[in-house]
Amino acid sequence: MKTDDLVALLSTNLEPVDRKTVVRTLYVAIAAGSIVAFGVAVVGLGFRADLMTTRALMFLAIKLAFAIGIVGLALLYLTRLARPGGERKISPALLVAVPFLVIMVLAGISLGSAPRSHWESMIVGDEWLECLLSIPIIAIVPFAVSIWAVRKGAPTNLSRAGAFAGLIAGGVSAMAYALHCTADSLPFIAVWYGGTIVLCTLAGAALGSRLLRW
Repeated sequence: MKTDDLVALLSTNLEPVDRKTVVRTLYVAIAAGSIVAFGVAVVGLGFRADLMTTRALMFLAIKLAFAIGIVGLALLYLTRLARPGGERKISPALLVAVPFLVIMVLAGISLGSAPRSHWESMIVGDEWLECLLSIPIIAIVPFAVSIWAVRKGAPTNLSRAGAFAGLIAGGVSAMAYALHCTADSLPFIAVWYGGTIVLCTLAGAALGSRLLRW
C-alpha cells in the first residue's frame, strides 16, 4: 500500500475528540479518592472529641482552607499536564506555593507573638508522629486514582505530572486528617501538614516516571 493510500485510509471516519474527557476523568477520580480518604480518616482515626466547639471549628477551617487551596491550584495545573505536551502550555507553577507561603507567614507571626519557651510545643506538639504517618497513608488511594486518571490523558512530563498528583493526594489527605487532629497551632500546621504534603509531592514525582510510562 502506498503512503498516500495509507494516510487516506487512516483519515477516514474520524470522530472529533472530546477535549473535556481528561478533565472530567480527573475530577471524578479525585472526588472518589476524597470520599475514600475521608472514610479512612473517620473510620480509622475518628473525629476529634471537641469538633463542634468554636475554637476547634476555627482551626479546622484554617486547615481546610490551606489544603483546599493546594488541591485547587494543583488540580488546575494537573488538568493541563495530563495531556501530551501540556507542560509547555503552563506558566511556572509557582502559584501552588502561595498556600504554603501564607501558612508559613501566619506561623511566623504566631511564633513572634508567643514566648520563646512555648515555641517547641507550638511547633512539635503531641501529634507530630501521627500526622507524619497518617497524611501519607491516607493519601495512597487519592494518589492511585489520580495517577489512573492522568494515564488516560497520556502526559509527556511524567515526573511533573506525578508530582502534582502527589500534591493533590497530600492535600486531600490533609483535609481528611484535619477532622481528627487536635494540634491547632499555626506553626504545627505549617511544619507537619505542609511538610507531609511536600513529602507526598516528592513521592509522586519519583513514582510518576514509572507509573505514568506509556
